[in-house]
Amino acid sequence: MERRQVGRSGVTFTRLVLGTLTFGREIDEDQAYRVMDHAMERGVTTLDTAEQYGGGQARERRKRVLGFEDSREVSVEMYSSEEIVGRWLRSRGCRGEVTLGTKVSTGGSAENVAAELGRSLDRLRTDYLDMYYMHVPNRGGVPISETLDALSQEAGAGRVRAIGCSNYSAEELREALEASARGGYHRFEMIQPPYSLIARDAEDAIFPLCRREEVSVSTYSPLGAGLLAGNVPPDRSRAPRGSRFYVAPDYMDLYYSESSFRTVELLRAKADEEGLPMTRLAMAWVLSNPDVDAMLVGADNLGQLDEAIAAYEMRLDPAVRCEMSAWSSR
Repeated sequence: MERRQVGRSGVTFTRLVLGTLTFGREIDEDQAYRVMDHAMERGVTTLDTAEQYGGGQARERRKRVLGFEDSREVSVEMYSSEEIVGRWLRSRGCRGEVTLGTKVSTGGSAENVAAELGRSLDRLRTDYLDMYYMHVPNRGGVPISETLDALSQEAGAGRVRAIGCSNYSAEELREALEASARGGYHRFEMIQPPYSLIARDAEDAIFPLCRREEVSVSTYSPLGAGLLAGNVPPDRSRAPRGSRFYVAPDYMDLYYSESSFRTVELLRAKADEEGLPMTRLAMAWVLSNPDVDAMLVGADNLGQLDEAIAAYEMRLDPAVRCEMSAWSSR
């Protein structure tokens, strides 16, 4: 599988990145091992996780945000994604073959970056990360210069090879790049925005900025949290068991809309016309955008991973892409 360089750093990554959000949440450890083994066999050797990804955190979040507590996860292990990836890396002895990234989700103060990076390294059973991301922009008054200084110190110490951000706006990324230039800090070399047929905001400002500043783009949620698979009914009370919308119902607020479900039906008709699965066509549309350096995909089973690889391997007809792009006025 093709590899590309992260921004101006020396880190490289595969064009498909295996996201591990569901590990210990929607799928158990044995299944997660099978997915990672299969990814390695198929050449998908870049793994993405985060400190907040865990079955335990998902259950706690439903109680805290939505006001109810029940059992929807396969485990209640806290930080289950990092823990499972770390145990797999140790059992397979393949750390040197994997490009590994995780995210700090709890704030960018100098103290928090140092502490949470150490905890993530322990859970991942490694002494360095290829990529370390700010999962969300700073809140609570922490200046971006403090965060960049802390991340730069970790890079200088060898615990991090390159840094990036996730869920930043174009303006927030621009502010960070300017702060790096002024202060001589390491710069964000990759950004992770959502991008799909039903979430296209990144096209307006993030993609052009990244083009100009040589920041790599690794998009996530190419299927709109699963909506573009075509098996999610508009009725919020009928989210399929095991789906993102069932485990984390507040995702409905991000993706459920009349226009989204209209796009689902247009995708269904086009996939039938082309003789392709809906998921493959939706992911091929994402990968055919020249501003997308990598696409982060989750996989609960080997078939879903193979479908993503098939999307990577196909060449979407430009006329088909143009037609699909016209479905949304954004």
